[in-house]
Amino acid sequence: MKRAGVLLLGALPVIAAGVYFVVPGDSADSSDGSAASASSSASARSTRDDAKDRAEEEREADDALIADLPPGLAAPAKKELAQQLVSSAENSTTRWRTAYGSIEDVGDGDGYTAGIIGFCTGTHDLLTLVERYTEAHPDNGLAAYLPALREVDGTDSHEGLDPGFTAAWKAEAEVPAFREAQEEERDRVYFDPAVRLAKLDGLGTLGQFVYYDAMVFHGPDTDAEGFYGLRERAMGEARTPGEGGSEKEYLDTFLDVRRQAMEAKRPGIDTSRLDTAQRRFLAAGNMELATPLVWEMYGDTYRVP
Repeated sequence: MKRAGVLLLGALPVIAAGVYFVVPGDSADSSDGSAASASSSASARSTRDDAKDRAEEEREADDALIADLPPGLAAPAKKELAQQLVSSAENSTTRWRTAYGSIEDVGDGDGYTAGIIGFCTGTHDLLTLVERYTEAHPDNGLAAYLPALREVDGTDSHEGLDPGFTAAWKAEAEVPAFREAQEEERDRVYFDPAVRLAKLDGLGTLGQFVYYDAMVFHGPDTDAEGFYGLRERAMGEARTPGEGGSEKEYLDTFLDVRRQAMEAKRPGIDTSRLDTAQRRFLAAGNMELATPLVWEMYGDTYRVP
């Protein structure tokens, strides 16, 4: 999983700060400079406030739009199905609740991959999870590893983590509060933003899952290989349903773009999660992810009745 990046929903103007030199005897110039500086500062505050107000208004309008839509992937049964689908790709089982304590280095350059969604020591999201968990539970068994987690963030290094971190993770995964923390972080960083944006793009339940799985694998980054970069590329080639386009055509395009990104990063990678799962549902016209559902992942067949 990639680093959880920062999505800029609105850009604020950059205000250049002037430097004024006070010359003895030039009180009028000094006064004028002070007045100009004060005016500039007031103008900057007003611009920031206006941008903030516009962003808030847009968010409220989006919230109102989403509130009138069907729950889609956010419905409890569909959300459970989404976790089963992702878990079949991340942990080779649909029993996703067995993965709270999973942890290993799979050799993909992201360090240790752990937990229900594949939090990684090298991609910032595992560090964020432990930091937030430690704020609420300071005496947890992972807190002592925070300095090391900060040092290895962005790398595949185990320095400061071996030999005890994997055992500490597995032990902490037996604590209900840490299991809850994993689920909350999954929803906060990956599930909720993906479903929200998919709905705003006019996508149904399948499309919402396509976004969610992409968010998990590629990370919520704005760069070319992150989720938002892939979405931008897809939107450059096909219109979303929200823009009046065909849902199937747009999802086909998005999956094409995503497959290219996966293969560019890891040549020879198994793209089962696209080819024999998501594309299979799309080809069948199962836009609402209706069950029963059958898919293949890395040669294994999974079924949800």
